[in-house]
Amino acid sequence: MGKPRTKTTDQRTPTTIRRLLMYKNFKPKRDRRGKIVKAAPFQKTLSSGEMSRVEPNRKWFGNTRVIGQAALQKFQEHLGIALKDPYQVIMKQTNLPITLLTEKCKNVRNHIVDTESFEYTFGPKAQRKKPNIKIPDLESLLSTAQNKSEKYSEETDGNLVTGNDRILNSANDSLFQKGQSKRIWGELYKVVDSSDVICEVLDSRDPMGTRCRTVEDFVRKEKPFKHIVLILNKVDLIPQSVTHRWIKILAKEYPTIAFHANMMNPFGKDSFLLIRCGFQLHKERQQISVGFIGYPNVGKICNVAPIPGETKRHKPVQYSGISEIDSDVKDQSVRRRCESEVWRKKVP
Repeated sequence: MGKPRTKTTDQRTPTTIRRLLMYKNFKPKRDRRGKIVKAAPFQKTLSSGEMSRVEPNRKWFGNTRVIGQAALQKFQEHLGIALKDPYQVIMKQTNLPITLLTEKCKNVRNHIVDTESFEYTFGPKAQRKKPNIKIPDLESLLSTAQNKSEKYSEETDGNLVTGNDRILNSANDSLFQKGQSKRIWGELYKVVDSSDVICEVLDSRDPMGTRCRTVEDFVRKEKPFKHIVLILNKVDLIPQSVTHRWIKILAKEYPTIAFHANMMNPFGKDSFLLIRCGFQLHKERQQISVGFIGYPNVGKICNVAPIPGETKRHKPVQYSGISEIDSDVKDQSVRRRCESEVWRKKVP
């Protein structure tokens, strides 16, 4: 065996040689008259009457990069279970358009055009001479109409329009519409868009009344890659058994943390620091953003006395690797009574 060939500065690598040959063979060779003497790769044409042949290789006739219906259905079921579970996170998502697997429209469509096209029914080439009626003659039509009129009852008719619709339009004061402007909702969605982890602060005295279902549905449908954490604040105002019960109920939907702010002995601080685990989910970022949303006076931020509506715009606060964003939110999904709105201090 000879000595191994050592690389010097004047020697070309095999990759460089193949690349230079590709440049050389890219164009066809022509003579002085411009006639092609040697065709470029994949440019050669067959003469008239010559038969082309395909290489007898299995890869030309087998399925490549395809998936069966059963495997696709199984993947869709497992992916749906993982997306609905708030305690599971998909670390590496595929680049394929998996959103096509979700069926958003569940309405039953009448396939009338598929069975009978417009040209088949109308127009100069129409083949249908008369409409398809289930009743053969006029006498059977008359008897059917009489039977329906005898069985008809106004009490069982749900489509009957009456004047008493049991809806009372109370004259609410314009004060109760405060805090629901487009500017406030714009500030809220700014926080949602700029946050990786969204902490929804709830009042432990009324957790369901201080939840914003509109924002939760928006994040679940439009921003599925963002994480929602429920913070049950002011747990020192309710019994311990009630706190355990609420955590058990709320933890079925989202991760829930019981919290009580105190300078000397804070409760739930260790559980709240688990948000730092978001670095493992977003390793490509220098820092993660944590947004705090909730109703007024639920305890999102307490730099002054508990004054509802103190936070006018979103306020970012920088920590080591974590950016905190505070905001204010009011739910418009359900119209509640004026007394409950005043009690929850939704009205400034």
